[in-house]
Amino acid sequence: MPAHPMNSETIGPDHQLPAPKGRKHNFVRVLIWAVILLIFAAGFLLVLRHKDNAAAAPQGRRGAGGGTVTVVTTTAKAGDIGVYLDAIGTVTPTYTASITSQVNGIITAVNYREGQSVSKGDSLVEIDPRPYQANLVQAQGALEHDQAVLAQAKMDLARYKDAWSRNAIPKQTLDDQEKLVAQDEGTVKQDQGTVQFDQVQLDYCHITSPISGRVGLRLVDPGNVVQSTGSTTLAVVTQMQPITVIFTIPEDNLGQVTPHLRQRSSLPVAAFDRSGQHQIASGMLLTVDNQIDTTTGTVKARSVFANKDGALYPNQFVNTRLLTDTVHHATLIPSSAIQHNGTEAFVYVLQNNVAHMRTVTTGVVDGDTTQVTGINPGDVLANSSFDKLQDNSKVVVSDKPLPTTTTSGSSAP
Repeated sequence: MPAHPMNSETIGPDHQLPAPKGRKHNFVRVLIWAVILLIFAAGFLLVLRHKDNAAAAPQGRRGAGGGTVTVVTTTAKAGDIGVYLDAIGTVTPTYTASITSQVNGIITAVNYREGQSVSKGDSLVEIDPRPYQANLVQAQGALEHDQAVLAQAKMDLARYKDAWSRNAIPKQTLDDQEKLVAQDEGTVKQDQGTVQFDQVQLDYCHITSPISGRVGLRLVDPGNVVQSTGSTTLAVVTQMQPITVIFTIPEDNLGQVTPHLRQRSSLPVAAFDRSGQHQIASGMLLTVDNQIDTTTGTVKARSVFANKDGALYPNQFVNTRLLTDTVHHATLIPSSAIQHNGTEAFVYVLQNNVAHMRTVTTGVVDGDTTQVTGINPGDVLANSSFDKLQDNSKVVVSDKPLPTTTTSGSSAP
């Protein structure tokens, strides 16, 4: 029988022909080539970037793996370094006198100028003395009267003694006269006390400075009425020379200070301004308090300053540095030459234009100088370019300081 032709209408879904294999192979081939091209492009970009970085780096500044590093150097020195305790202190006058009135009256004169330097005994304020002068005169008159009565009684006593010796009067009369003289003596003593009291009251009308120092602003004016029981301050005088500074010492550091105080040796104290950059005055530690403040774990200390130039001012805040000890013959280097790798400190020692990493142990620090052990005085150290240095890096010594951006930073090898 003749075969029937096959067409799309007679072929069912279960009898459809599969897609040609050549089209699938072309798609895979294109994908592989695209991946290969991307890999080559990425490698080409990395090569270009590496060349650009190498060209941008100045000649002579590449790391130990690729060339030399330009560094600024410093030299370790032998010397002495002080052990200091730093603290914040308050300038406190040795004496401060807040003067009030001891009598009642009207102020007749104010004899000081604001900010004037006065000496002990200089007149400050005058209070109307007339009522107290009158009381004194009255007391003196009573004293003179009673002294005359006493003198008369003593004359009578002398007569009675003479008469009794001749049995002219009874013994009782003599005894009565003796007691009368004693009474008059008591009256005279009472009058003398009244005179002295009135004299003191009169002296209180002339107020003088009890110390040498500087007077503050004027607090009263002539015509003001003051009371002995009032709280009105007439003047405030503060001693400026010498002057003291009170600061605190941690209780853990008391062992560095108390042996010197027991031996009565002087410990120098320097006072700096608020910024801590400029020294204002030099003085000595005077004493420490007799108890520790449990809330802060510190003890107060007082230092004394001559303050001849008046640089220290009462209630001024200053930074203090107490010298407790001095380390002699120490190896000293700038603190900027020390690098850190975790808990270890190290420096780069330069020998024959090669940097060798040396571990050091730091000790006393004074400002920008640090005491170290592990190197010797005279060793030349790198003091810059630490972000490029490694152990055994070749170096070139610069004759001028590098910019801050190249000298700062710390790196571990």
